[in-house]
Amino acid sequence: MQPIRDLEVLEEFKRQLKAWDWRNWMMFVFGINTGLRVSDILPLKVRDVEKDYVNLREKKTRKTRRILINDELRADLNSYLEYFDWLTPDSYLFESQKGGRPISTVQAYRILRLVADVMGLESIGTHTMRKTFGYHFYKRTKDIATLQTILNHSSARVTMRYIGIVQDTIDGYMKDFKL
Repeated sequence: MQPIRDLEVLEEFKRQLKAWDWRNWMMFVFGINTGLRVSDILPLKVRDVEKDYVNLREKKTRKTRRILINDELRADLNSYLEYFDWLTPDSYLFESQKGGRPISTVQAYRILRLVADVMGLESIGTHTMRKTFGYHFYKRTKDIATLQTILNHSSARVTMRYIGIVQDTIDGYMKDFKL
């Protein structure tokens, strides 16, 4: 899976999701703004996002995390929760149409793939949300150490490879290389 690097493509991806279904749009927006794995996003309940922070234990690493909900994400969450006004604090944030449980990671993958297929994008899946967060965080801040901590990676090199910066750098050099 790859990050969505182009901001115009990213905005169009969000537009497509929102036109189709607000739940799917919010899942994606939440993912690209927090850097959480889909396995940590889907079990969230409404009460988990009512504060300024999301506190959780990561499923993969079992580490405790505290994620700030910035003002823009808060506004999106508030709009989402107004739209789905029947959700209670104990409801799953991304509830399945079957009710009483969150959508599955397989369903989340299908949702993102459907939009990717419509847009002609390859290498898009649930990990794209986390990688997109990482890529744009790094591009804006150039702070690989903090990003490494956010993503819980063992080294800066792992983080650079994960977000595709290593390949971007190689491609950039190779593009104009000629002997």
